[in-house]
Amino acid sequence: MILSTSVQLAKTYLEKGGVIGLPTETVYGLAGNIWDQEAINKIFTIKERPKNHPLIAHVAHWEQVESIASDIPVKAQLLAERFWPGPLTMILSAKPTIPSEATAGLGTIAVRMPEHPLALKLLSTIPFPLVAPSANPFGKISPTSAMHVFSYFKGKIPLTLDGGNCKVGLESTIIGFKDDAVVIYRQGIISKDDILEVLPNTAVYYDIDNQSNYPGSHRSHYAPRTPLIITESFEEAVNKFVGKKIGLLTMGTSGVDFSSSAEVRNLSKTEDLKEAASNLYAQLHELDNLNLDVIIVKLFPATNLGIALNDKLFRASSQFDQNA
Repeated sequence: MILSTSVQLAKTYLEKGGVIGLPTETVYGLAGNIWDQEAINKIFTIKERPKNHPLIAHVAHWEQVESIASDIPVKAQLLAERFWPGPLTMILSAKPTIPSEATAGLGTIAVRMPEHPLALKLLSTIPFPLVAPSANPFGKISPTSAMHVFSYFKGKIPLTLDGGNCKVGLESTIIGFKDDAVVIYRQGIISKDDILEVLPNTAVYYDIDNQSNYPGSHRSHYAPRTPLIITESFEEAVNKFVGKKIGLLTMGTSGVDFSSSAEVRNLSKTEDLKEAASNLYAQLHELDNLNLDVIIVKLFPATNLGIALNDKLFRASSQFDQNA
């Protein structure tokens, strides 16, 4: 695999039906031409993604949305004007010409405009939108750097467009529209309150337990190889794993005296949730590569962005079904 900043090289691979690593402000994606069934099938094969999980389409301008979606609500246009380019994905009615593999046969297409200069430049130079799930094997930690993609897929894709570390570092908020209401299927950095600022007279509610309507909905997701344990008390959790190799994901400056044998990563010393979000996956990758016995983390405050971060932690820990 080549790591490159060449948009022209990325364009060449995509036009030949290839799949590439794509930088965005959220996480890196595994991208291919939305109209190319063979490229879409490659994405599912390389990622080992179940075929019943739809993909997100990435566009550079509103005309591309109109080329793949129909019956677009006015509310969607208003939200796009406010949040695009940016980490908001909207589920819209799909045009019947879109390959069913991209929509998982649901008749809808998830669409967003990424806020990353290389991604937007690439999307502006090709005559088709890109479908791109996160560039990680299904269920594993999402990638926030080109090297994360390289470590996952070297030898499986020809190129990753290297856009540096992801600014947001957390998957986009995913919303849909139902009976004049806005439904939040996946909470990201854009919150319910942010949406209400644009649509103050609209009902906005959550449906984050839906298992098939949006990407990233699987119960076990974003998971390291190392068991990840959620705790209410670091001290108590560390005492349960005496003699084990421990990783701790912390936030703030609590002054807790952790075991010298523990690997400690601080998501944000100032307890800034945006900073914590941008660091979460990168620090999980770091800890997961240290051959630890367990990674221990506490939940975030359950408001706005904290809801999104906690959802990621629950899904990352679910395959182990343990709390400390």
